[in-house]
Amino acid sequence: MTIELLDRLRILLTSLQDAVRDRLVTARNHQSTDDLAAVAEVTVADTIYRIDKVSEEVILDWFEASWPDKHPVELVMEGAEGGDAHTFPRGTPPTACEFVCILDPIDGTRNLMYDKRPAWILTGLAPRRPEGTRLADIVVAVMTELPTTKQWASDQISGVRGCGPRGLVAERVDIRSGRREPLALRPSQAADFRHGFASIARFFPEGKTMLARLEESLWEALYGLGTSASPLVFDDQYMTTGGQVYELMVGHDRMLGDLRPLVYRRIGFDSALVCHPYDICTSMLLEEAGGLIEDPFGRPLDLPLDTTSAVAWMGFANETLAGQVRPILQRLIAEQLA
Repeated sequence: MTIELLDRLRILLTSLQDAVRDRLVTARNHQSTDDLAAVAEVTVADTIYRIDKVSEEVILDWFEASWPDKHPVELVMEGAEGGDAHTFPRGTPPTACEFVCILDPIDGTRNLMYDKRPAWILTGLAPRRPEGTRLADIVVAVMTELPTTKQWASDQISGVRGCGPRGLVAERVDIRSGRREPLALRPSQAADFRHGFASIARFFPEGKTMLARLEESLWEALYGLGTSASPLVFDDQYMTTGGQVYELMVGHDRMLGDLRPLVYRRIGFDSALVCHPYDICTSMLLEEAGGLIEDPFGRPLDLPLDTTSAVAWMGFANETLAGQVRPILQRLIAEQLA
């Protein structure tokens, strides 16, 4: 498996995401919010809305028409958990596939269907491992922004593992004309969190108090609370994991994390509303850009490429910031969530 092959597959997957974005923009412009926000089905992974179904149809048609037969692939996708395996060429046994492609058709569905903030298409490609393919095996990743109605720009970032920042292709696409321009990626080089954005996800009511208490304790330990007349650290709850990875990559945020699986386990709440491997499948792009994504205990993320595993993670713009948080966070997890 060569870098040249992986780069060709990267380019193919960017064209897939272009097609999904363009179809969703058309649907958004011709269908009502109520129609796109209607529930289509409820799966073991999440609630699937009609807007999700639009993207799924494009994806399956694209793989059938465009994926190269000589590199058979199994598609693992939110909304396609049941029934026969999705393999291309059709009918290929999963064990005969060369690659596994994990894909989130719309990460941030709820943002997009109410036209609040952009959502993202996320794709990770990994060579199949007979013993089980895992998140760390992903060697190609692509993410494309799904813009709101008032937004003409759609950012797209893709890369091949092991090539570093120079191997990342980041572009801003004008959805009106198709024109593409280079996009600068530079995670924050700040040495602390003062006057910057950093947050722990608490998107939904369940567990919100525990998550807020833990985050408050973190800032108390680092800087003390009530020591400044104006806030030292700013919070932003962007309800899409892919969007959070993007915010770290472009330098908007210094730390983001999602501890919901730990909190839900603590309170005995069995919820699908957590991060799954398909939500975090583009994490290698942040790593290639110089940032970090790890589990809450400072270890590499090690999860199967499926649609059901719960993922707790922490992302940092740089190692200096991560080193300040790790020991305090691990102590607080032991004290508050054990």
